Amino acid sequence: MRIASFEQDGHATYGVVGTDGHYTPAPAEFLARFPDLKAVIAAGALDALQAAAQASGVRLAPAQVRLLPVIPNPGKLICIGLNYKTHVAETKRPDSEHPSIFLRFADTLAAHGDEVLRPAFSERFDWEGELAFVIGTGGRHIAKDKAFDHIAGYACFNDVSVRDWQKHTHQFTPGKNFPGTGPFGPYMATRDEVPDVTKLQLQTRLNGNVVQNASVGDLIFDIPTIVNYVSRFTPLSPGDVIATGTPGGVGDRRESPLYMKHGDVVEVEITGLGILRNPIGTDPAAA
Repeated sequence: MRIASFEQDGHATYGVVGTDGHYTPAPAEFLARFPDLKAVIAAGALDALQAAAQASGVRLAPAQVRLLPVIPNPGKLICIGLNYKTHVAETKRPDSEHPSIFLRFADTLAAHGDEVLRPAFSERFDWEGELAFVIGTGGRHIAKDKAFDHIAGYACFNDVSVRDWQKHTHQFTPGKNFPGTGPFGPYMATRDEVPDVTKLQLQTRLNGNVVQNASVGDLIFDIPTIVNYVSRFTPLSPGDVIATGTPGGVGDRRESPLYMKHGDVVEVEITGLGILRNPIGTDPAAA
């Protein structure tokens, strides 16, 4: 099942995405019980959502909805850095015994199709295509062999980074938390749609040109390791989002650096998870 959060007639809702790209919103009585997708996941009601959507028979064309981030309101948005050897190599950082972790704020999320705004005071606006997963069943000290049981589904993510602000100090936080710089979507594929996550291929394109291309199987710290490690220091809850890191090919580390500018279009595509596409604009208020 593919699920998305979106606006219909100006009202936030969610529903099932058909293979033809049409949307079936959750019926009103279902929304009354579960006001957002995070509530559906927390209640273990994804199958009930599918049944309710099918029974409603409503179908909306893509032009009738405005997509939202898959989970617009995660309690935690956790990012794993330096998790592909190709990216570690291009940053010239040493290998690490443990995952590198930083946090994003929920208001940094953006949806498929949203214009992502570069702050006018920075030219170093960079892409980072990533696989993200959504926690379905919460827990603490989750064993590696049980990790996938705690995952609701997967989606594309773009950890857009303001590199100069990221590098003001050794802490990543400022450069990773400009508003609306974390595109997430276009939809979440439930875990049963992805029988082997290591077989997924990730590709990032800038204006149609491939800038990143890697197998998710190349992760240094795989998903069971990430779930186990993160859940050791913080409880994971339904609707929490974890982005697993980006492969080599970022613009900042090229021999001739390449950054996103006004008018560009960036796409992240992962096997079976659709294409996350965003135009790049400029935030004039940030001059």
